[in-house]
Amino acid sequence: MDSQRNPYSGSEFNCTNRGVLSRHSAFSSKQERVFAIAVAIINAGRRRDSTAGEPLSHRNHQLADPTRTHTTSQSPTSRAVSPNHQPMAPPSPTTPSPPRFPPLSAFDASARERRTAASDLDGTLLASSSAFPYYFLVALEAGSYLRALALLLLAPLILLLYTAVSEPAAIALLVFATFAGLRVDDVEAVARGVLPRHYAAGVRADAWEVFRGCGAGRRVVVTASPAVMVGPFVKEFLRAEVAGTELRTFAGGRRFTGVIESVLVGARKREVVERMFAGGDMPDVGLGDRESDHDFMAICKEAYMVPTNKRAPCAAADALLSRVVFHDGRLVRRPDPKHALFSLAYLPVGFALALLRVCISLHVPWHLVRHAYRFTGIRLTIRGTPPPPPSRGMPGSLLVCNHRTAVDPIFVSIAMGRQVTCLTYNVSRMSTAISPVPTVVLMGDREVDRARIVALLESGRDVVVCPEGTTCREQCLLRFSALFAELTDRIVPVAVEAAQSTYYGSTASGWKATDPWFFYMNPRPGYRVTFLPALRPEETCGGGGRSAVDVASHVQAVIAKELRYECTGFTRKDKYMKLAGNNGSVTDECEQNGRKKLA
Repeated sequence: MDSQRNPYSGSEFNCTNRGVLSRHSAFSSKQERVFAIAVAIINAGRRRDSTAGEPLSHRNHQLADPTRTHTTSQSPTSRAVSPNHQPMAPPSPTTPSPPRFPPLSAFDASARERRTAASDLDGTLLASSSAFPYYFLVALEAGSYLRALALLLLAPLILLLYTAVSEPAAIALLVFATFAGLRVDDVEAVARGVLPRHYAAGVRADAWEVFRGCGAGRRVVVTASPAVMVGPFVKEFLRAEVAGTELRTFAGGRRFTGVIESVLVGARKREVVERMFAGGDMPDVGLGDRESDHDFMAICKEAYMVPTNKRAPCAAADALLSRVVFHDGRLVRRPDPKHALFSLAYLPVGFALALLRVCISLHVPWHLVRHAYRFTGIRLTIRGTPPPPPSRGMPGSLLVCNHRTAVDPIFVSIAMGRQVTCLTYNVSRMSTAISPVPTVVLMGDREVDRARIVALLESGRDVVVCPEGTTCREQCLLRFSALFAELTDRIVPVAVEAAQSTYYGSTASGWKATDPWFFYMNPRPGYRVTFLPALRPEETCGGGGRSAVDVASHVQAVIAKELRYECTGFTRKDKYMKLAGNNGSVTDECEQNGRKKLA
């Protein structure tokens, strides 16, 4: 009997019925068939238990997924038992099941033409799967520093809800803490002026290449983030339609309640895509990065998973369908939790440091300010030769510089070692009062302004003017106003660059009187001032007979070449219409009613 081969030596059978075999070495043919069927039923039950936690829709999509490899269907008995009543060895439990959707790397652009595409945003088109930094920016810029701090303190609870409860519950709390009570106009201004720069810097190159290439007919972005938050970026930079979570409002639609109808995840994304493509074919390509995207991906003709990779290469600025030239907001870096914590925790220290630096600017002699700045962490680099002080009875020089922050004239004065007079277009009385250099406000009347500037130059004063009329944070120069070229032939181009690591020293919609303070609050701010050769007589209006527009364009090109910046035709009005919805005038009243306060 021992020499007879045991007909029930299958691995699954042996691991659970070894004791039975030791007592019963043989059975009748009928008993063998009954026992084999019982074993097959037990094994089938185990397989059902292993998929019990999997959503039904997920299992159905697995069966319907054309990209997945399927095996020939067999009955439980035939899978467990061979025709001669011997059980077949089951698949190894360690063999991984094939992926539901292929990875993005499997996409073949040459296979066929794709004209429509639907994609998730965070983690798919964007390299980072975390939307927290963008909510933090909304809370900070459209709300206050206290709201931003409260949101930061809630972050661990939101993360716990996301991992232990559900994605919709976490998003609902995140939306409520961010938006409850905010003015709709303020949130729209942040979505238009602050968020696009941070979104554009994080667009994932490989996903964007696929999304852009197969969306010649129609591109759609479906995201759990509020549509009011992502809409301007998606429409301008990705040229796509957007479907996001909708927020409720009150007070006649002027403020957000923070309550949402339902979060756009899972089956809700599928419903939205079906509604957007109703009456036509479903999207040719679907892109996603997580399980909650599977529902809408399953109805696309082909779908690909974007693997998680925070270090995935990001798309170049010129690869997008628009370019960031104007942007607003105080924070320089994308506020990941650690950067957000630093930007808030550092405020008291930064304010004390800024107070010290401002006092140095106001009370230390000009020829010593540069050295005093060095001890407080400010780096100042001077290149070129500053113009000499004007002789008695001689007119002063007109220093024409690009505009980076509100303290440009101060650093030009420090680099020259003497005071110069600053010309500005619109500024409040508060900003003028704390300025360490004399400030002359232009009235907007060409003849009146011309007469005032000529009088200053004839009095022997050196005058600093920024003909762009407003600051620009990107490596671009706005169009230079031609007024300065008509005033004098003693024109000295000056190229300035500012280094800011935490806070921007300029704003379009915030409290402008705090611009110098925020620059000085940076841990180690820096400036580089380059004095370029003065214009030759033949390059001016008086000596060379050139038009004022030609001279202004020439000076713009000289400064742009030194800085390796790009010359543009944008103006001050273009900037403020985009970022603040006005023509750029600043009044004391708007400063007194400013909503951006240090909490």
